[in-house]
Amino acid sequence: MTAFLKKQIQRLAVLSAGSVLMAGAVAAETLTIAATPVPHAEILEFIKPQLAKEGIELKVKVFTDYVQPAVQVNEKHLDGNFFLHQPYLNEFKKSHKNDIEVPVAKVHVEPFAAYSVKYKKAADIPAGATIAIPNDPSNSGRALLLLAKQGLLKLKDPTNISATRKDIIENPKNLKFKELEAATLPRVLNQVDVALINTNYAIEAKLNPVKDSLFIEDANSPYANLLVARDDNKNSPAFKKLIAALNSPEVKRFIEEKYKGAVVPAF
Repeated sequence: MTAFLKKQIQRLAVLSAGSVLMAGAVAAETLTIAATPVPHAEILEFIKPQLAKEGIELKVKVFTDYVQPAVQVNEKHLDGNFFLHQPYLNEFKKSHKNDIEVPVAKVHVEPFAAYSVKYKKAADIPAGATIAIPNDPSNSGRALLLLAKQGLLKLKDPTNISATRKDIIENPKNLKFKELEAATLPRVLNQVDVALINTNYAIEAKLNPVKDSLFIEDANSPYANLLVARDDNKNSPAFKKLIAALNSPEVKRFIEEKYKGAVVPAF
């Protein structure tokens, strides 16, 4: 075999291998999922390698608020999101007149908790204390329910997850409320007496909900965090693989070992 022929054969082999790689790249399906940084994006990053083996390229788009991840899916700019619970989704649909976002899997619960740099237990909270709570309807209601469960106030209906300050019928300590964007609550903790903070933002701020909270929701919380798809892609093979990965024993173990009770598997 001549040197020229050998070079031609080698060239063809390289081209053939390149064609196979390109074909594989074309065959891979991409899913772009919106998520808040902790723990949602961390969990998605954990399952990326497994999904890649199954032909799914998972792209995680990180947001630091609760509005844009839902809006982006609502407007079909993204395939799905992973950050919200059912009460939040219900409120979002009411305000955006939208029905395309569909929950496809429960993944975990982040027990909601109250924090204070001034007090160690609920009984220590003084009259006239300022309480900071999230300003979105579902989480503000969640905060009021937790305060009511501690006996700090009484609501017209103690099971109403959409309760507002207008539903408070007894406020024996004359507590004052500041409603703020959820992401900002850790930053104002030293400016108020108590702040009720969603666990994802608490963890980002290096607060441990189990060890550092004044009081915390119990394990029966109905606020499981959901993987949400669009109605037009919820049954796609790619989403089915994503659901299976998020509800796998490996993810359950990852959540339990990494977050040590601050995040609890819901499957």
